[in-house]
Order: sequence, then structure tokens, then C-alpha cells
Amino acid sequence: MYSDGEGNIFEDATLYVTGRSGWDAMTVPLDEWIELPFGGQLYELPGRRGIGIDVKTGEMRLCEKGWAVAAFIPPAHTGLYLSAYETMPDAPLLPLFCYTAVGWHDEKFFVPAVRIENDIRQESEGFDQDQIESGVERLLANYPHNRLVKHLAENCCLTYTCPAARNFFMGRWECPVPSSPACNANCIGCISFQPQDETIVSTQDRLTFKPTAAEIVEFTVPHLETAPYPIVSFGQGCEGEPLLMWETIRESIIEIRKHTDKGSININTNGSKPDAVKALCEAGLNSIRVSTNSAREKIYTPYYRPNNYSFDDIVESLKVVTSFGGWTSINYFVFPGMTDSKEEYEALRKLIKETGLKMIQWRNFNIDPDWYMGKIGVSETGECLGIKQMMQLIREEFPDLKFGYFNPSMERIKGNFEADFAH
Repeated sequence: MYSDGEGNIFEDATLYVTGRSGWDAMTVPLDEWIELPFGGQLYELPGRRGIGIDVKTGEMRLCEKGWAVAAFIPPAHTGLYLSAYETMPDAPLLPLFCYTAVGWHDEKFFVPAVRIENDIRQESEGFDQDQIESGVERLLANYPHNRLVKHLAENCCLTYTCPAARNFFMGRWECPVPSSPACNANCIGCISFQPQDETIVSTQDRLTFKPTAAEIVEFTVPHLETAPYPIVSFGQGCEGEPLLMWETIRESIIEIRKHTDKGSININTNGSKPDAVKALCEAGLNSIRVSTNSAREKIYTPYYRPNNYSFDDIVESLKVVTSFGGWTSINYFVFPGMTDSKEEYEALRKLIKETGLKMIQWRNFNIDPDWYMGKIGVSETGECLGIKQMMQLIREEFPDLKFGYFNPSMERIKGNFEADFAH
């Protein structure tokens, strides 16, 4: 596939499509292609020439007809190969989206990907805009002085069409609870804050105030009481690190549980403060999801650039939640050619064993591939297994470990994990 630079995408029938792993272009096994899922989109990659395999000679060469093309694959799917291209010297930096390989066959778009999660909570065809807008109007009227409801409505839901916020205003499933305007990491690919001198742009604005426990409790208790498969989750893309507000979160959890014992209380976090995690577990926290780009400290640190914490702290936070009988997940940023390296595979095995990890959320990494690898200083990735093959090996060794894309509800955690979904 190539783009003419004006929004039109064409097939170059002289080239077979390739995928990218690490820095390298390669063929993609036929059984790893699926039809582009509903809700997927195509991107033009300006300043980049796609790499294909000449149908006559079998040699790799550039497509000179236009710019390279990549696919955004929707949530619940994990990409197995990146779009393969050569970057021209004057190419602009790519924005913070995922760039999966894409090809054209039998009048359809195909991507190398797997459906990793059967939960449908963020599928685009499931959102009803009229219902969302009426939900916004109703909840703003119900909570006229609640700054957090206003933020979720006007910023997250109506401006950025955040799927979690849209679900909240439809009265279902996982309710986002942003709580911290500050952060103790300086992630290269932060989606809510980028320095002014950085050439990349944040995809959304960050929360600008500190919510009170009263504001949090006011709308989360009714959600837990009335929503199907209810979850409330601290730690969202529109904020910093929620553990910096752990006292407020602890107060909120205690108060929430005075009013209802329904649903699950979760935190999405960098896991930087194990003592705070312990205090939250004592208050009633049910689950934690720790974000990481790697199970290796040497890859983690140059990306997250942590302030006053280390990789060991995130491991300890997972151990703490396990010790309380809670649910532990990692939000695992998948980068083909690095995530599936043999060295990373061994580090992931060690992390699973050491922490008693319950779940891996195999998330697509939203970042310019060249920029990312350059920023963290990776020039060689070593021998790789393939993302799909690595998943299979992990499944075989850890049959009780769950794979997915979203935080599971309490019904899934305590019941049949594969049967209870948002639907």
C-alpha cells in the first residue's frame, strides 16, 4: 500500500507487503494476517517509503510511488509486525499512534495481528452518540459542582472521545477516575504532557486540578451500584501518576466501601510507590495494572525516566497486591522486534514467576518506531521469537496467566474469566 499524499491510498501490485521487527523488514507468515478489524484506520506516513518484495525478483526494494502506509488496529487487538519503511532525511516525526503493517488482498485490507481480548467494551460500533450526549447532560445536571465529572464530560468524552469516558456516560462497565495532575516519570511517549521544546505533540490535555475524595465518591458509588460489570479505575491517560495522590485515593476507597461492596476498584499506575500500594490494598483496592515497555530495567528506565523510584519498585508493587490476594496485570507495550527478543522473553518469565502475575494486557505501543528506538539507544535487538510465538510459549508455561487488553470486572476475576464480558 502507498499514499499519494492527498488522502488516497493505492495498491502497488509489483510488490508484496512486508512487516517490520525491530529495525528490520521481513516477510510475514500467511497465518498471521487477519482482516483489518472494524474501527481500524489507515495512516499515511509522510517522508517514508514502504519496503516491499518485488513479485518478479523476490528482492526487497522501496515503493517509490508514494508514501508508506500503516494501520491503526482498534483496542482488543495486538499487532504482530510494524509497518516496514525507509525514513527519508526530512521526514517529520510521527504522532503518538500505533503503526501496524497493512496489506491489500482479495479487495480487503489485512493486518498482522491477533484478537487478544473478547471483551467488546471499546468497539466503535457499540457507542451510541445520542445516548452518550444525554448521559453527559444528565450527569452534569446531577453533579453540577463536581469538577471531575465536568472534566470527564467536556474534556475526555466530548473533546477526545475517550472510550472509557464514553462508557461511563452510557452507564456501563469501567468508570475512569483521573486523580493526579502531577507525575514522577518523564515518559518519552507521554500522551498527556510533552515539553514545549519537544517536537512531538501530546494527544490530549492533562488534568489540571486535584480532585477531592468527596468528588470521587459522589459519582463512583452510583456507578458501582448500577452499572453492569462495574469497575472504577484510578489512573487514566489524561493525568499523571495516581500514586502521588494515594492519600486521597485511600480516603475515597474507604468511603466508597462504606456505601457499596459491589464491583471492583482498580488502579492503573507506574507502580512507583509500593508503600502507597500497600496502604490502598489495606483500604480495599482490588486490582492493579502496572504499565511497562519492558520487563528489563535497561529498557524501562530510558523510556520512563523515573524520578525518585526504580524498576525494582514496580516489581515490589506487584508483589504487594499479590500478597493481599488482589488481581495483578501489566500494561505491556508491545513493540515487535523488542518485546519478542529472547532476552525480553526470559526477563518476562522471571517477572511472572517473581510477582505471581495474573494477567498481561498486550497493548499496542503508540509511538514513532524510529524515534523510540533512537531515544532509548537501541541499535541491535538480538534474536527474536516473533510476537505470536512468544505469546504461545508464555501460555504453555503459565496456563493460569490470563491474556487480554482491558481490566477485568470482578465477575471475571471471581468467576469464569472467559465467559463474563462487557456486552
